[in-house]
Parts: sequence; C-alpha cells; structure tokens
Amino acid sequence: MAGGNERSMKALKEVWKRAENSLCADCGKPDPDWASSTLGVFICLSCSGIHRNIPSISKVKSLKMDYWDDAQVQFLAKHGNAVTKAIYEAHIPIYYYQPTYNDCQVLREQWIRAKYERKEFTEPGKQLPYSDGVKEGILWKRGRDNGQFLPRKFLLSERGGCLKYFTKQDAKEPKINVKIDVINATFQPEKIGNPNGLQITYLKDNKTRNIFVYHESGKEVVDWFNAIRSVQFHYLKVAFPIASDNEIKNRLTRNFLKEGYMEKTGPKQREAFKKRWFTLDHRRLMYFKDPLDAFAKGEVFVGSRENGYSVEKGLPSGTQGNFSWHYGITIVTPDREYLFTCETESDQLEWIRAFTSVINQAMTPQEYAIEACFKFKS
Repeated sequence: MAGGNERSMKALKEVWKRAENSLCADCGKPDPDWASSTLGVFICLSCSGIHRNIPSISKVKSLKMDYWDDAQVQFLAKHGNAVTKAIYEAHIPIYYYQPTYNDCQVLREQWIRAKYERKEFTEPGKQLPYSDGVKEGILWKRGRDNGQFLPRKFLLSERGGCLKYFTKQDAKEPKINVKIDVINATFQPEKIGNPNGLQITYLKDNKTRNIFVYHESGKEVVDWFNAIRSVQFHYLKVAFPIASDNEIKNRLTRNFLKEGYMEKTGPKQREAFKKRWFTLDHRRLMYFKDPLDAFAKGEVFVGSRENGYSVEKGLPSGTQGNFSWHYGITIVTPDREYLFTCETESDQLEWIRAFTSVINQAMTPQEYAIEACFKFKS
C-alpha cells in the first residue's frame, strides 16, 4: 500500500511539474497547489474555493495534503491545463474579459462558472447573454445627491451606439444617453460596499462622470460588463476598420492604474493641504472629496517625459502649505508643479511607480488632443 502511494505521488509530481500546469488554469496565478480531479486542471487556493461551490462539476483536492489514487493521477496526466483549456476555452469571444488573480471575486467566479458549469465557450457561434448587441434590465444605481441605491432601468444598444438609463420603468426619455466609445466600466466592490459593485465612468464635456451600480446576481452584473465590452468592440471595429482585433481589445474597458487618498494643495502652494480621494485613469489624475462622488473636483493631465512631464519624490524646499502627511510627491508639468503628500512611504512609492509608468509612455495623437483640452480649460 505504501509503495503504491509512493508511486502515485511520484507520478503526480511529474504531471504537476509540466510547464502547462505551472499557472492556475483559471486566474494565471503562479505555482498552483490544488487540482480538480473531475476536470483535470491545476488551480490556486483561491480558485479552488470557487470550484468547491460547484461540486456537481468539480471535485478539488490539495496536491500537497490530500491522497491521490492511481486513477485520479492518470486522469490528471491525460488532461492537465492545456487539454482542458482547449475544450472549455475553445471559443471565447475576443471582447470577453478573462480575469486574473488580481481581479475581484465576482469576476473570477463567473469566469469559472461560465467555463465549466454553463459551458459558454465550448461551441462556435453560441448565443450568449452579452453577445447580441442589446441588453436591457434593472441595475441598482446610487443617487448622485442622496447616496441611496435605487432600481433603474438601463438599456445598452449596439445599433444606437449608446448606454441609457431611465429613472422610471415607463419613462420615455432617458436620464442619460451616453455614447459607447466614451464609457469605461470597472468593478469596485470595496469602494461601493457591495461584492457586485460596478463603476461606470464616461466623459461629459471632457469631464469625468461616475455612476455606481450593482445587481444582486453576480452573473447578471458580469453579463452587463461583458455586454458593454461587446458593444464597444463592434463599434470600434466599424470606427477603425484597419485596426487588428487585439488593438481594439486593448481599447475596451480598463482598470484604474491606482486609487487612494493623498493630500493636495492649490496652485499657489501656500494653502493648507486637503485630503482627497485620487483616481489615476491612465493620463487623467482625478481627485474627489469622497470616493463615491459623481464628479471630480478637479483633474490633472499626466503627459509623457518627452513632453516635459516628470514625477519627483518629496516636495520642493520651502513649501509653505500645512500638511499632516509627510511623504511628498511632486508632479512637474510644462505649466506648473502639483504637490501631494501620502500617509505612508509605501503609498508614496506606489503612486510614484504608477505615475512613472504613465510618464514613460509616448503620447498618442488622441492624447495630444486631450492635453490641449486640459490646457484650454485651465
């Protein structure tokens, strides 16, 4: 018996060591140490918890702590991540967001359920709830002024190239009608205080407007998210016919580069520093009094190094404004310096890394146009 167990463990380790099994099959996290004995995939601890919630589909076991018999090891050897992915990920739409281990629970759970439970990607041309160019339904939306979440009807239309929402079910005119190409959507469960919280952002008169929504169903809110990406993808395919699918995919919804509190002072740099919530959305650095504000109190354009932008650790000597946080950051632009302070050194270094990543990228023609709009407003 002991010899058989030794043999099984040795064979298990051989399969486990294959390059294809070195990343979690579902989120890409390195060094997965769990596996599904019914699907044949190697997965991380976090994804194993999601698999455990669909026991009719997946039976998970630890590769380090649990016993694997010969038949189970042979099943893993016959399958593994590459073979199983070829089956369950054969026909993923180009626009579908495939989450990583950095993404929130609802995205990862619905990705796993879409693959193995609903088998959404096993057949070509399958009709999916986010693929037909139109979606209508109720989302709970946070009120701009009172902060209450109330049910609102939303309508997404590929033909109209827009997203609308209505304050009443039978309303004929929408409260907003936003062109699909100026919309971003990103999951914000912690900020919104709901595991299915979604932040929809769009540009209005070159200013950023935030809408915060959620749905009780994780599947429904993720379907909305991918429906927005689907409509955007097809809209951009028409607008940029020579662009490749991957180029267009990279222009769909995006996560913010960095968010959190910093203190800032005004342009004269003699006023007291005030605590604000900051969001870095690529080249737009927006600041809010509250993280759930509908509109930013102000925005700073962060350009490229070759155009005179830089970020420096610390504040200029002789800075007069009163500040309670002591880890300073200075953003230098062609027109002025912006001064910020962070509560901790780790926050300071994370913000500097985020700013540096943006500043080191060359600007696109569209970004030059955005920069011109910022200068015109100021």
